[in-house]
Amino acid sequence: MNANYTKKAAFHTLGCKLNFAETSTIARQLVDSGFQKVNFEDFADVYIINTCSVTENADRECKLHVKRAAKANPEGLVIIVGCYAQLKPEEISNIKGVDLVLGAKEKFNILSYIHDLQKSENHALVHSCEIEETDFFIGSYSIGDRTRAFLKVQDGCDYKCTYCTIPLARGISRSDTIENVVKNATEIAQKGIKEIVLTGVNIGDYGKGEFGNKKHDHIFLELISNLNEIEGIERIRISSIEPNLLTDDCIDLVAKSERFVPHFHIPLQSGSDDLLKKMKRRYLTNLYQNRVSKIREVLPNACIGVDVIVGFPGESEEYFLETYNFLNQLPISYLHVFTYSERENTEAASMENPVPISERKRRNKMLRILSEKKKMAFYETQLGKTLPVLWEHENKNGQMFGFTENYVRVQKPFDENSINKIEKLELNKIENDGTVSVKAGFEAFLAKF
Repeated sequence: MNANYTKKAAFHTLGCKLNFAETSTIARQLVDSGFQKVNFEDFADVYIINTCSVTENADRECKLHVKRAAKANPEGLVIIVGCYAQLKPEEISNIKGVDLVLGAKEKFNILSYIHDLQKSENHALVHSCEIEETDFFIGSYSIGDRTRAFLKVQDGCDYKCTYCTIPLARGISRSDTIENVVKNATEIAQKGIKEIVLTGVNIGDYGKGEFGNKKHDHIFLELISNLNEIEGIERIRISSIEPNLLTDDCIDLVAKSERFVPHFHIPLQSGSDDLLKKMKRRYLTNLYQNRVSKIREVLPNACIGVDVIVGFPGESEEYFLETYNFLNQLPISYLHVFTYSERENTEAASMENPVPISERKRRNKMLRILSEKKKMAFYETQLGKTLPVLWEHENKNGQMFGFTENYVRVQKPFDENSINKIEKLELNKIENDGTVSVKAGFEAFLAKF
């Protein structure tokens, strides 16, 4: 090989914002060591796939992207990391084309393995650990791929929800120091990125493991208070946060802040108290309703997203309708609907009265229709308002897209000069694709000032 040849690395991320932050950090490690980052469809020497275990299709998705890598370069090395790699390393090692599987402890040490790695004929190498060994924190953030940056502040989870494999895949709850989060946020701001999204597995639980132990002073409020003071950050968005950890003080800080945006994503999972207990969630519907009411009291225009699971074992039609009716009367903005699937080594997998697959799909469809109604109703309340929009880089059929602070997806004719800019514009009309167009012409020009 030519001595001047620059090795190329390609990356693909499945799953959550946390995975995007970690993939971006791994990519920077390789670039700093001399690799050139290329698109996943391009010829590369190394293909790294960061996997997710939340969906039941983890195995199928992993195989699909291994095939994509082989198509781009049959001799390229394929490395699998992420939650699926931690949970099912041996299963992944038998996928044709995979050369290396790295568990939760090893994924940030790819450079230690990559230089001596050879293309596998049959069985991939596996380097994984017992999840109890994953008790340290590696700070991460994503830049370069999107208009916004995902900043990892917390990892792992101490909750024991009966349907969830995340504690098995990511280990105990642990956090970055406030000082390091502030440093990373400042670095992001200095790169001209306008919006930071705080990410983690259970970010409201921030503070555990900060000093290598179980110390936990409920300092999420202290964290966001510090971030609120950083110059150069125009928007900070809190990703999913548990309702029992979202305090009045946190909501009040967002309401008063010029940086934190009025958008909350709060997992519910079920509107039935009986099922919440079976799920081992740490709240009941009354607390959840109180959180939503508090947000609406101090932030009437806030966007509120909800996670909900359909088809959990024992979810009778009566229990499902409890959930449907509870969500229907709540002043929320959209739903993320998940269909329950049995996961190995979870308590729920052996529970009685499983819901038929066809019924799970029917309930999923009902809630997705409700979500669309909620979203359109929320968007209608925003029409006529002049709101700041952060424009993204994508050009889709001559249109560009962006989000308001309160997460309304907006479109306008593509203008390269608007990319990564925040413009104050009047929301005009809900289009057929579900986005909102802005008022054009002189009125829009005046709205910038």
